[in-house]
Amino acid sequence: MKLFAIKQLLTAIAFIFITNCITAQANDPSFVIGDALPDAPELSPRGDYKVGVRTLELVHKKQVDILNSKAGADPLYDRHLKIEVWYPAIVPQGQTALITYNSTLGLWKDTSRPLIPFSFNGRALRDAAPDLSAGKFPLIIVSHGYPGSRLLLTYLTENLASKGYVVVAIDHTESTYGDRSPFQSTLLNRAKDILFVLNEVADMSKAGNKHFLAGLADADNTALIGYSMGGYGVLNAAGAGYSSKLDSSFTQMTGGSKALRVRTTNNDEFKASHDARIKAVVAFAPWGMQRGVWDAEGLQGLKVPTLFVAGNLDDVSGYEDGIKAIYEGAVNANRYLLTYENARHNVAPNPPPAASLKAGVSFNEYYHYAEPSWNEYRINNINQHFVTAFVGIYLKQKDYNKYLDLPEHSNDKGWTGFKPRTATGLELQHAVPH
Repeated sequence: MKLFAIKQLLTAIAFIFITNCITAQANDPSFVIGDALPDAPELSPRGDYKVGVRTLELVHKKQVDILNSKAGADPLYDRHLKIEVWYPAIVPQGQTALITYNSTLGLWKDTSRPLIPFSFNGRALRDAAPDLSAGKFPLIIVSHGYPGSRLLLTYLTENLASKGYVVVAIDHTESTYGDRSPFQSTLLNRAKDILFVLNEVADMSKAGNKHFLAGLADADNTALIGYSMGGYGVLNAAGAGYSSKLDSSFTQMTGGSKALRVRTTNNDEFKASHDARIKAVVAFAPWGMQRGVWDAEGLQGLKVPTLFVAGNLDDVSGYEDGIKAIYEGAVNANRYLLTYENARHNVAPNPPPAASLKAGVSFNEYYHYAEPSWNEYRINNINQHFVTAFVGIYLKQKDYNKYLDLPEHSNDKGWTGFKPRTATGLELQHAVPH
């Protein structure tokens, strides 16, 4: 009974701490999501650049409308994509880089989880002039989960922009909270959306264009970051072909359409889509291994450096036979696996929004963001640290290897970059190409 009472007390204390943090963030602009806590590791704090943010609308024309496919016939439609762009910016004297983001809880057309608007603060200036003083900045493209939104990882997108990156997060049509549709759209379109956005940003960034990105983003030096179904997408976009053995089950999952064949390992169109501009990948809790999405042949196609991030109790993507199995099977990539011990699937998103704590709001809204054994603000800071080190090495050739060359278990010995007594409950594995 005493042990049970202690566990209850610790749970209550953790909930109060998270609630106070969320309330402070909602009411006090001096604290926002992504700020470094006192125990944040060394590379977590924001960089030297001020951050601007803009929202753009893109249209990917004549795409397969898989939600309306019938008996193998695939109609076409124009696929509208909203993206959020964070970038190094000039903040005029007297102005503050502070923004309010607007998002929603709930699921479209789900009466048990109605859409609930909420807002939260960030450190960026809407439509600020880009800072072109240092030339081009590497590009990072971010893909959310199913469902999710382009604003799901602002703690990371703003942070990276402040360190000299152009960061683009996608609202994947038919896969957001506000328009969630049957799963086959997400299965087909993730990697295709990512590669389309890469091409669009590359065009907008060409010197001489009148676009604000002209001369700002270096699309030839790109990293992809994905969470859950976003992880599924970025791995495929970077070369990990979906298993051709899944053709029949993919056809079943996609309502009879065979459109997903174009992203399988030996498909000619997939081979032609290999993009040398992609230099690194970060995959948070990537989905699909437990469902046979990848096999040994497909995973061999992943050849760029990759950082996997997972909870060892992930009950959505799986761990031993899920994320870790992808890590082990990607034998041609220089790869890392950062594991949060006792964490489940939510190792990537912002902390739970204040709206999710209100009476009457579905428990699912809170638990779409929260972790049972970890403080999400702490996870955010750790992710900032390791992603900064990883993309810094592979996109900027920074000397950050000491932050990744660590003892495998943090409990055994302190980790470089972590304050004394703070590196606990973590594991970092590293494997080089065969």
